[in-house]
Formats: sequence, C-alpha cells, structure tokens
Amino acid sequence: MNDDRPDPDALLARVQAEEAREARGKLKIFFGMAPGVGKTYAMLEAGRKLAKEGADVVVGYVEPHVRPETQALVMGLDILPRREVDYRGAKLLDFDLDAALARHPQVVLVDELAHTNAPGLTHAKRWQDVEELLAAGIDVFTTLNVQHLESLNDVVAQITGTVQRETVPDSIFEAADEIELVDLAPDDLIERLREGKVYVPQLAERAIDNFFRKGNLIALRELALRRSAERVGAQMEEFLEANVAQRSPATERLLVCVGPSPHSARLVRAAKRMATSLRAPWIVLHVETPAARRTSADDQERLAETLQLAEELGAETATVAGTSFADEVLHYARSRNVSKIVIGKPQQPRWREWLRGSYVNELARKCGDIDLYVITGEETAAPSRRSAPAAIPAAVLWRYALAIFVVAVCTAIGFLAVPPMQLASLIMLYLVGVVVCSIWLGHGPSILASVLGVAIFDFCFVPPYYTFAVANTEYLFTFAVMLATGLVISNLTARVRFQAESARQRERRTAALYAVNRELVNATTVTDLVAAAQRHVPEAFGGDVCLGLPVDPTQPRSKIQLLASASAAEPFDEHNQAVAQWAYEHGQIAGFGTDTLPSANAVFVPLKTAQTCLGVLGLRPVERQRLPTREQLRMLSAWATQLALAVERVRATEEARRSLVQVEAERLRNALLSAVSHDLRTPLAAITGASSTLAEGREQLDAGTRQELAESIYDEAERLNRLVANLLDMTRLAAGALTVHKAWQPLEEVVGTVLQRLDRRMQGRTVVARLPADLPLVPIDELLIQQVLVNLLENALKFSPPDEPIDLTAAARGSDVVVEVADRGRGLMPGDEQRIFEQFYQSEKAGRRTGSGLGLTICRGIVELHGGRIWAENRPGGGAVFRFTIPASGSPPVVTAAEAVI
Repeated sequence: MNDDRPDPDALLARVQAEEAREARGKLKIFFGMAPGVGKTYAMLEAGRKLAKEGADVVVGYVEPHVRPETQALVMGLDILPRREVDYRGAKLLDFDLDAALARHPQVVLVDELAHTNAPGLTHAKRWQDVEELLAAGIDVFTTLNVQHLESLNDVVAQITGTVQRETVPDSIFEAADEIELVDLAPDDLIERLREGKVYVPQLAERAIDNFFRKGNLIALRELALRRSAERVGAQMEEFLEANVAQRSPATERLLVCVGPSPHSARLVRAAKRMATSLRAPWIVLHVETPAARRTSADDQERLAETLQLAEELGAETATVAGTSFADEVLHYARSRNVSKIVIGKPQQPRWREWLRGSYVNELARKCGDIDLYVITGEETAAPSRRSAPAAIPAAVLWRYALAIFVVAVCTAIGFLAVPPMQLASLIMLYLVGVVVCSIWLGHGPSILASVLGVAIFDFCFVPPYYTFAVANTEYLFTFAVMLATGLVISNLTARVRFQAESARQRERRTAALYAVNRELVNATTVTDLVAAAQRHVPEAFGGDVCLGLPVDPTQPRSKIQLLASASAAEPFDEHNQAVAQWAYEHGQIAGFGTDTLPSANAVFVPLKTAQTCLGVLGLRPVERQRLPTREQLRMLSAWATQLALAVERVRATEEARRSLVQVEAERLRNALLSAVSHDLRTPLAAITGASSTLAEGREQLDAGTRQELAESIYDEAERLNRLVANLLDMTRLAAGALTVHKAWQPLEEVVGTVLQRLDRRMQGRTVVARLPADLPLVPIDELLIQQVLVNLLENALKFSPPDEPIDLTAAARGSDVVVEVADRGRGLMPGDEQRIFEQFYQSEKAGRRTGSGLGLTICRGIVELHGGRIWAENRPGGGAVFRFTIPASGSPPVVTAAEAVI
C-alpha cells in the first residue's frame, strides 16, 4: 500500500523554518552589473515609496557620491547620523549599527553591501551588519554589484583584469527575499560616465579606458543577468518543494579537493558555480599527508583561508589524514555518496610526476563510476600571494648533520672491524644506519643517509678504492638495490611515523575530551562545570579561560557574568565583557581572530544547544600576536558544545528538582487541607451538637446526661487542642525552630507522667509498663519525650482491639536506651515501616481516616533532634511495635548523700 502522506519530520522542519523566516527581517538587494547603473537611485526610490505608504523608513548609509538626483531622493527621509572612527590620525565616517538597532525602524536603507568597515567597529564587513539587522527583525534594502559576489571573483578578474578585494558570500545573496535587477545598456552607462554622473570627469575617462570598457560591461551584464536568472530558478525550485508533495531527491553531490596552493580559492569558486548550476550539495576536502605536515606557516594560513572561504560559500568542509592522497579522497567520496570529484590541474614539473606519480592519473584509474573534473589553475591578473623563502630552522640542519654523522659512524665501524667485514655485512650496516635515521631524524635525513651511504660504500669499500669508478659492473646492481632498499625503508618508516603522530594527536584530542566529559557528566552544579572548564581548557589550548553565564537564565538578554580561572594572568576587562555579551546575545563566535569585534584579546564561543544559548566560553591565548588556528577554533567549539550540553543537563536537573519540590509541596498542602478539614470538622460537629443540646434542653436533661455531654465537649476540645499542637510542632520542626533543652532524667518519671495524662483517654484500657530498676538516667527534653510517648500510645490505642493490652518497655542496650510501644492490632502493611513516619500518610490498612497523619512525623523529628532513631515493624503473633533510641552518652550528675537527704 502506497503511503502518500507527507513526512511529519519534514513538515515540522518546514514549519520551524517558516517561523524563523517570519521572525527575521526581509532583505531586498538591488543588483547591478557595475557602478553607475542606478542601484542606489532605485533603492532610495523604493524607500520613499514605502515612507509615503506610512512605513518607518530610515537611511542608514548612502555613499556620498556627487549625484544631484540621488541626493534629492535622500531629502525628506530620516537619516541616521554616521559614526566617527579614528584610524591612523584620520576620521572615518561609517554606518552606525548600534544606532540603527536602538532606533529599530521598519526598513533601513544601507548602501554598498560589500563595503569593508572601518577598524574598531563591531563587524569587519557591512554584510555582517546587515545580518545583525535582519536577525533583529528589521527589513533592509541594500545594493550590490555582480563583481562583488565571492563565487564570481576570479571570473570577474579574468574579464576586467582587476581582483575585487571586497566580496560578499553567495549565501547572503541566495538568502535574500527579493532580488531586483537594475539593468542599463553598456552604451548608456558609458554615456553617463562621460557626462560625469558616475565619477568626476578625470576619474571617468580613466575608468572608461580600464574597468568600464564596453567588452567588460557586456560580460559583466551577462554575469548579472545569468546570476539573477539562477536566483529566480532557485526560488522556483523552493516553491515547488514547498507546494508539490512528491519531489525527486537530489542525486548529485560534489567533492572538491583543496590544499595550500594559491589556486585553491579559484577551485572553490568554480565548484560553487558548478554546485549552484546542479543544485547539488558540495563538500570541500583537504587531505593531510606527510608532505602536507611540512608546509610553511604561510601555506597553512592560506589553507585555512581557503576552507573558511568554502564555508562562507555554503560548503561543508572536512580534513582527513592519510599517506595516499588518492586513496583517502576515494574512500571519503564513497562514504559520502559523492557523484563528482573536482580537483585542480597539477602544477608540479613533469619529472616530479615521473618520480612520485600523478594523483590525477591515480584518481582517474580508481574512481570507478565517480566523475572526475580537472580544473585548470591559471594565474589571474593579480598575482597570488606567494610564500617568501623561509630560513631553514637550525633544528632541521642539525638533523641532517646527525644523518651525516650516522653514516660516518657506520663507515668507521666498517674500517675498524676485526676481522674485516664482508661487503654484504657492510651493506646491512649502512641499512641499519638508514633505519636509525628514519626513526629518529625523519624522512629527509634518512634519504640523505641512503644516498650518502651508497656513495661512501662505493668510494671506500668497493675496488678500486677511494674512487667512484667501478671495476665490476655487477656492483652497479648492488648499488641500485642498496639505494632502493634504503629509500623504501625511509618511506615506510616515514609513513609509520606519520600514522603514529596522527594517532597521537587523535589520542590527545580524544583523551582531553574524554577527561572533560567525565568531569562534566559527574558535575551536579554549575559551579562544578565552571571548575572543570577552568581546569581542562587551559591544558588543551594554553592561555587564560573564562566561562560566561547569564545572571538571570530566565531572561533572554540577561547580563553575562565572566568567571575567570584563578590562574588567569590578568582579569578580563570591560571590553571583553562587551564582546562576551555580544556572543551570548547573538549566538555567534566573536573576538580575537574572528571577523566580529576582532580588537578584543580573547575569543568567545557561544554555549549553544538546539533551543537556546546558555553562555559563552572565553579563551585568551598566551601568544597575543598569533591568531588561533582554524583547528583550534574547531576544537574550542567542540568543547563549548560539550560544556553547553552539560550546563543544559545540570539546569534541567535543577529544574526537575524544583518541580519535584513544588509537586511535593502541593501534595502536602492538599493533604494538610484534607486532614485538617476532616479532623477539625469532626470534633467541632460533636462540640456543636453537645453544646446545642445542653443549651436547648437543659431543663429536660437529667444530671447524668448533662455530665456526659459536658465530658463529650471536653474530650473533643482536647482533641482539637492536640491537633493544633501537632500542627504547631510540625511547623516548628520544619522551620528548625524547635529547641531541645536536655537534662538528665529518670525515664520512669516520664512514663508515669504520660500515663497520668492519658488516663481519661484510655477509658479502662490496659497499658503494661516494664522498666527495669537499673535503667540509667537519660539526657532528654522531658516535655518533648513525653509528647513522643503520648503520640505512640495514642496511635496504639487507635489501632488495637479494646481487650488487648498495650506493652511499654525500656532497656539499656550499649550506650543507648531503647523504648518500645507494642500493640496487638492489625499490624503494618509491607512497605509501610518507613512511610508511616511521613507527613499526612494514612495506611490503607487503617480502613478509615483516624487522624491527621502528623503524630508519627513529630515523633521522628523529636527523636532525631535527640540524636536517636525511630522505626516500626510487625510484631510476632500480630500487631505492631514502635521502637526509638535515646543516646545515653556522657556522665550523669553524681548525687551526694547530703543532697539525697534533702
């Protein structure tokens, strides 16, 4: 049976996406092929139209071009004052994001989306300002030229010969709610330039001869039209997915392989364009081989920038380690169901391909049904940044020197060996030296040892001696085998070293995460989590760490309190506090080494969960001049995720505990109301009935009846008095206000007083008291222990037959005195031995309510205040027995003969 019902998870995701889209502001981009086509004019015209319709429209920033028609459109609209920024002695005017957020209009007009902000502002790029405005629910109108789209950067550079430094991620363009193409014929744009409507005349002539050549404008116009058409096609695809029940899933997935090459950015942009045209997801992969480990700092920085560019363009990025580039790429591609692999054209010389092989050929042979695309890496008009020749570190030179020393030692052993060594043994000796160099010195020194060993072996030990000439050509084969064996050993050892190093790095990361996770799992309070983070994060990353948590977690924009570790070299200042607050409120990484508030000396990562942001994790690196690497930021984000889950778990536990307390309090309140209402109503009804009978029929009643009614009133009043006394005692116990005044007392007197108090209520019932004559004095509060015995005896009277006696015994056991009250009633139900001491608990075996359920609870509280314990159990032969202990520690006072006589 076909089930054509829509997937509920997909529906839920769609509803959530719609809700998130409704909460955000709307972005409209006025898109053009080049400056001067009228984007700013069209934006201002649209803003004026909305303002006439009653919308709250504000001009956030408009480029101050000398264009009268544009300036005329600004007149009459509210204009935000620009923000002054001091930079190298000059005052720069820029868009004031904070003022726009505070003003919170309905629509903000912000010109030049690709603009780079002045240093010191919240964000490095204006498109990031626009993102924050949209997140705040403010609609934005903005302008953008086609040459500023990141994925078209290299294409535009080939067309115009100019590399655009200011770019906008394609994800911003693709997420826009509306794209309005502002088009103008190239001839008309050139005419506008000549008339001085775009630039001043001197600049206009130069622009016409360079960027604004007619051929360039035609090509840029084609790019703008094509990109707009792709955006319309994507919107149509989204509409069909939202409104058509059955859609065929995407079958294409791209994998792009990048490295530290200057051409990797071009490769990423080309793959983005391909993925857009195919409407397919794409992945950017870097394979870390042993050779990649030896790259320079500039190459590593370039690789990090390439991976960041890929993420900005909407790709998923991944890094894997392995010794074979082709094998790792194909393994990853098949694990992710990749249909197309995109690689760059090799830039290495032909002879190096002969020696090391070509990864392109290897991928082509092994890829099977996966398509392989090789994209050329031509130079663009602007030369790529190249790494300056770096000085060879002294440690590397020492390793090569040690390799030469190892070969020299092997040679010396060959000369000094007695008897002289055979050539085969000498070859083994040199191979041992190669192994030693491979293990301890690395790949390069071991290759040097292999080549040098063959050369010295020929020079010193193969006739004719002390010359490289060879008398017997068979030795050439020996040399070749010896050299090949040394190189193989060197390569194999290098692979093992690389795999071992990769395993150690993974083990260190895993061990660090395991250690912190173990502590986070065992943490029961937020204080424990803070201590764990402050202990483990500095060990893993170095530097000072702090944890920022909201003062009031129930408020969405509560102030962050930074809790720094005790080992911090200096406190986190107010500037860091502001950066942490921004990261918490926006749920984005900010601070040192990022594009948001980079002037801070610490980086702050939000503690985000699926529902909300719980705080921030801050790290101030030890080396303030060195930016955190991409791998460090990724690891820090992973730690922040684990910490966020732990904070969420602790808060959920605390919330569950509070809820449990509230439920228990509600249960006790209901039980109290039920018990008190019943136990008050019963004696009040009896008192009301007896007193009304006495009042209305006093003359008709004989003396015996009046006495009986008066006694009934007295008994019920006593019952009410006991209930109120129990409630007061329970309140004092719960509040900790019940004070024990101990004094050494004989237990016999306490029991006698209790029996006298209960004489009327026992009504002829038998209580058998067995107290030994040698029972020691006990340190007790006499009135409180009397209350315990009264409650226990009353409980026994209620639940035992009238003809059965009640036993009260006491005995010394060790340092305690144990008191027992036993009856022959129904006994206790299984599991009630402890529950009967809970507030308002009524045993089901009682059959009906016979009290408020506070008496035994009060007994337990008083006994525990004396340092003893109380328990109940069923009595052999039927009934129940209640026992409590009174510690008799200390020495009772000594009574002298004179005091005894007195």
